[in-house]
Amino acid sequence: MNAFSRLRRIWQIQRVLRRYRLREILKPHADRDPRPRGERLRMAIEELGPVFIKFGQALSTRPDIVPADIAAELAKLQDRVPPFAGSAARAIIESELGKPVDEMFAEFDDRALASASVAQVHTARLKNEDGTPGFDVVVKVLRPGIEAVMKSDIELLHTLAALAERFSSELRRLRPRDVVREYEKVLLDELDLMREGANCAQLRRNWLGSKLIYHPLVFWDYTRTRVLVMERIYGISIRELERLRALDVDFKVLSERGVEIFFKQTFVHNFFHADMHPGNIFVDVSDPRQPSYQAVDFGIVGSLTASDQRYLAENFYAFFNRDYKRVAELHLESEWIPEGTRVEDFEAAIRTICEPIFQRPLRDISFGFFLLRLFQVARRFDYQVQPQLVLLQKTLLQIEGLGRQLYPDLDLWKTAKPIMEDWMRARLGPAATFEKMRAQAPGLAESLPELAQQALRHFKRLDAGGKDRELRALRAEIRSANRRTLTLVAAMACGVAALLLREAAPLLPAALGAMALLLGWRALR
Repeated sequence: MNAFSRLRRIWQIQRVLRRYRLREILKPHADRDPRPRGERLRMAIEELGPVFIKFGQALSTRPDIVPADIAAELAKLQDRVPPFAGSAARAIIESELGKPVDEMFAEFDDRALASASVAQVHTARLKNEDGTPGFDVVVKVLRPGIEAVMKSDIELLHTLAALAERFSSELRRLRPRDVVREYEKVLLDELDLMREGANCAQLRRNWLGSKLIYHPLVFWDYTRTRVLVMERIYGISIRELERLRALDVDFKVLSERGVEIFFKQTFVHNFFHADMHPGNIFVDVSDPRQPSYQAVDFGIVGSLTASDQRYLAENFYAFFNRDYKRVAELHLESEWIPEGTRVEDFEAAIRTICEPIFQRPLRDISFGFFLLRLFQVARRFDYQVQPQLVLLQKTLLQIEGLGRQLYPDLDLWKTAKPIMEDWMRARLGPAATFEKMRAQAPGLAESLPELAQQALRHFKRLDAGGKDRELRALRAEIRSANRRTLTLVAAMACGVAALLLREAAPLLPAALGAMALLLGWRALR
């Protein structure tokens, strides 16, 4: 973006700010516009275009950054924009795939099925090798020139974030540059439809055969950076609640399955669909008593590092068990709040927030309000915003909104707690510990003797220097430590064997377990 283009864009932004009197938002006493400030901000963002729309959507999930009334209004932001011409879509498809549209597709509808800020979708039917009609598909095509528009506006957001950090200590605590960087990565990923296809394929593999959710098949021969071809889904949009009610769909089952999908995606697969707004969710009603989901639009997905996943899982688990002290300890251990914070003080603050919402139906709980209160309290303890968790917070709020629409009496905690308990047992329980020991034992057993020999050779060389007595004692200690280590490895091996043979005759695992305990005691004595 050259200097002239940047100045022109800044002028456009200022003109929009004046039209909606957004500067008065910062000075409430001077605000004479009768329209709510959140509504004016939403309308301005919609006028500024796709980058600002998506940034506003992201901000709507950040009650730590924006006030609750503005967050609620920003949540209404939609990507629906006028479609571009079907002839332009055909030109992009032919440019990307190198063939005429009529040669690849038996049918292609020039009218867009759906149109968003980044891309639009057309229905089509593939052509078999013999020329007969094949699979029904949807063809997603990037908007012409969208890459340049997005990159220029992202540059401008970086500039604004840097200025905010420089001139505002309060905004500096919220790490706006980190937020923009995280947002930039998500946004630029949406410009690569090959990546979206890969996301869809991974989700499809993770859930293949599941009765909870279905993901479409990607046709890779027809997919490029700016074109994505997928199997067409024929479910009913989750927005059509009256139609679903008329078909006697069990909303309780549907809402519980939505919660189960979220927690399994996050903790079992560690790969979650991070844009689960109602426009991207359909329902398979072939069995109204056991309805399942169908998902589309996989441009935004998320995953967590092993440490973030573990800390988040333990936080959820502690919340479910009302173990607020553990929640406070986890925040300190993960350095989300500064070292030196009194655990008891933070524990009391969290209890104040959480106790009023337990055992209440979803219709009486607002996670937006809950997160707002949590961040307000955490701010007193200099809580550090975690940009890597933005997508997960956004997805959780989308699940909340969906659950409230489907079945307001849903007990989110009751539905999610068994999933988290299973995860904790699988990842952090004794069986998981033994499995890690079993996996690491060969490499450990192979490397320890060599490390010990290297240490002894090193001390033999030092021995020639005259420190005989001290070095002999140190060598003896090394040999003793080596014996203890090997004994501990043997104990681990016996424990793993006992675990693997637990289905055999009962005496054998018991004997191996006893031997593991004895060897472990001797090693650690």
